[in-house]
Amino acid sequence: MADSLTFVGNATTLLRIGSFTVLTDPNFLHKGQRAYLGKGLWSRRLKEPALQPEDLPQLDIVVLSHLHGDHFDRIARRRLDRAVPVVTTEPAAQRLRRWGFAAEGLPVWERYDQSRGNESLTIEALPGIHGRGVMAKLLPPVMGSLLTHRVGGEVQRRIYLSGDTLTGDHLDQIRERHPEIDVAVVHLGGTRILFATVTMDGAQGLDFLNRIRPRLAIPVHYDDYRVMRSPLSDFLARVHTSPHPWQVTTMNRGETLPLA
Repeated sequence: MADSLTFVGNATTLLRIGSFTVLTDPNFLHKGQRAYLGKGLWSRRLKEPALQPEDLPQLDIVVLSHLHGDHFDRIARRRLDRAVPVVTTEPAAQRLRRWGFAAEGLPVWERYDQSRGNESLTIEALPGIHGRGVMAKLLPPVMGSLLTHRVGGEVQRRIYLSGDTLTGDHLDQIRERHPEIDVAVVHLGGTRILFATVTMDGAQGLDFLNRIRPRLAIPVHYDDYRVMRSPLSDFLARVHTSPHPWQVTTMNRGETLPLA
């Protein structure tokens, strides 16, 4: 089966990479339900996800950027298979293990490997910044993830999941270590919490492209919740006027994109 990405909604995607099936940031709350964001904050979902846990194929790995209710919700906690490894931050892994999940916590730049025959899939934790100043103390740690698929030791594809990060010098570090990114799944939305922006807006999204320089960018996480204030159209307008011919593909919920 060819590699592909299915957009479920928010930051939830289903990746088929070689013989591996990966779920990212599982968020299955229905339209109208509220996600808990911590510190007594809630946000109502505005869009219906394309899939529920019962619709998923057999999973090999779940990749979780951080433990927020719009990335790992109460439906995921109740209905996902707890034997499937969840690769995430160390604090999130501690909580997930208390809930009975087989969670693997990764420090930045550390790796988790899974093999099948002559294939391997490596997940490397990349730096992310969810908030600065006071917000850095209020928000949970977040990680980006680099998924590297190899066959017979040869790299076939590199997919970077940005996680809920802002732009900054940490992205330059990622570019230095990993100059060849085939696909970047970019979390946008310009999320505002307590008057602070805690995910990339349109301008930061373009800065992300300029720093990481992926061959293909797929925007996600931009209109599912009320706290998201920067529309996808702002990012796309900035990409359109950029002197660099960025390849950006937008997706409808439930759509599957072959990663040729």
